Amino acid sequence: MAENSTDQFFKSTVLGHPSGLFVLFFTEMWERFSYYGMRALLVLFLTASLLDEGWGWPREHAMALFGSYVGLVYLSTMMGGYFADKVIGFRYAVLVGALLMTLGHASMAVETPWSIYLGLGLLVIGNGFFKPNMTSIISEMYKDRPEKKDGAYTIFYMGVNAGAFLGILLCGYLGEQVGWSLGFGLAGIFMFFGLVQFWLAQNIFGNIGLKPKKEDKASIEALDNDKRVPFHKWQLGLILLMVALGLLWIINAPATTISEGKINVFSFLGENGNTIAILTALGLFLVLLIYRFTQYSKITREKLIAVSFFALLSVFFWAIFEQSPGTLTIFAKDYTNRTLDGTSANIFRIVNACMTIIPLGIITWVLGMLFKQTFGKYKWSNLTLSFSFIIVWGIAIWMLLDQLKDDNLEVPASWFSVLNSLFIITLAPLFSKWWESKYNPSANMKYGIGMILLGLGMACVAFGANGIEPGAKTASVSMIWLILVYLFHTMGELCISPVGLSYVSKLVPARMIAFMFGVWYLAIAIGMKGAGVFGENVDKIANESGISYFFWLLTIISLVVAVFSIVMQPVIKKLMHGVR
Repeated sequence: MAENSTDQFFKSTVLGHPSGLFVLFFTEMWERFSYYGMRALLVLFLTASLLDEGWGWPREHAMALFGSYVGLVYLSTMMGGYFADKVIGFRYAVLVGALLMTLGHASMAVETPWSIYLGLGLLVIGNGFFKPNMTSIISEMYKDRPEKKDGAYTIFYMGVNAGAFLGILLCGYLGEQVGWSLGFGLAGIFMFFGLVQFWLAQNIFGNIGLKPKKEDKASIEALDNDKRVPFHKWQLGLILLMVALGLLWIINAPATTISEGKINVFSFLGENGNTIAILTALGLFLVLLIYRFTQYSKITREKLIAVSFFALLSVFFWAIFEQSPGTLTIFAKDYTNRTLDGTSANIFRIVNACMTIIPLGIITWVLGMLFKQTFGKYKWSNLTLSFSFIIVWGIAIWMLLDQLKDDNLEVPASWFSVLNSLFIITLAPLFSKWWESKYNPSANMKYGIGMILLGLGMACVAFGANGIEPGAKTASVSMIWLILVYLFHTMGELCISPVGLSYVSKLVPARMIAFMFGVWYLAIAIGMKGAGVFGENVDKIANESGISYFFWLLTIISLVVAVFSIVMQPVIKKLMHGVR
């Protein structure tokens, strides 16, 4: 057996996969716990009144900051991926990212203006180092076992959703019921546990992700059978200008909104300076993209156009899907009847207890299996992990007991966001079976179905909100509408989210994959910022036409994009040249 063969990782297995996969599973789980736990609280904290120890911001200001934060989180992955590839390797990138995020959460727990902004900045940079490099380690570990890769990513994705689920549930409950800083602080504590257990068990990955080797360009080019199109100086200059304009805009736009025009880097361009700046950056980006496409051979060019088409659809998907921690959480807080009593309160307690204890029990069982395999070599990593689980079980049981205290029960506004992860864990195997069957739809149909489901979800909340008068600040809409939103939106996500990245890897020549992943993440970042831009206008629309009108608008946009995707199927199929 070759010394560097990845078969060495299969000597110690859990559920038929290398033990190292589960070290990554738990590291990613705690990272997602901290990210989603904090995110569930951010808009609620910013918009909570000063009496409730929040900042008392208008929703428009909170959504402007939120949109820029999540947009920057996705943009930073390009920087983190580059540094890991060229300078420090995947493993140190994960450690640097985890440390920066731990400091970011700790900073947010202080709750002063400077500490919140510093915390968000550290979280953005930390996420950039962390996020792209976890999957890179998995990819390397399974290099000689490609047939097991799909199963590995499925298990890893479960870790992502388990972390998101527990983070929103527990940080959300502590933040809303006890104190914001406790919710923010808990996110940081578990990020720290993830960092320590990864650090102590990192030798399990052998030589993977240490220091990058010089890329064997010749072999990559041989795979492509296509001419190279290097970036000339004028193109690199254009990229620098676009990046500078884009970054300045994404930071300056919320600053202008929050300071009500007092801070504005682009004031020299007039009162619409922010809009002019970002449209200029997007215009230059399109010019560069189109120019580069003309330089490739016909087949490569057409495949790249197909990827760009799906990236464009993704912008609309994420802009509407990511209303969850923003306008949908605000809707839960101010317009939804969350007070339960009698039988309905008891049903909620039973459902919530099952939702909390069953996933925690399953993950603890997986932890026990990892323990058996790795305790001899990685005792301290395992003990750190066990200690973190003791704390999680303690908080979970305290939360469930706390909900028994009163006859009346108030469901936290952040609780509804938990449903997304719960539905993913439940429905992912069904969708996976669908994609493997003879009824597997084409890429365009998957996007079309995903956008229709997204529209159906928004139609549910729009229908539920129909009776709310324009300008109303509170209402008591039934919880069922929000539950349906998350059900439809999760099914939409399962049609779109896993599909996109797989088409980038299938359609793009090997040497260009990093650039096109960059374009893909840029599309997601634009979508995330778009979610914030939509959210900024919620009060304006709600005051003039009612909040229901806002959700009907998002429904119509979703359905128009769905029809566009389905109608374009013959064209895109031709451009994909047989790639399914």
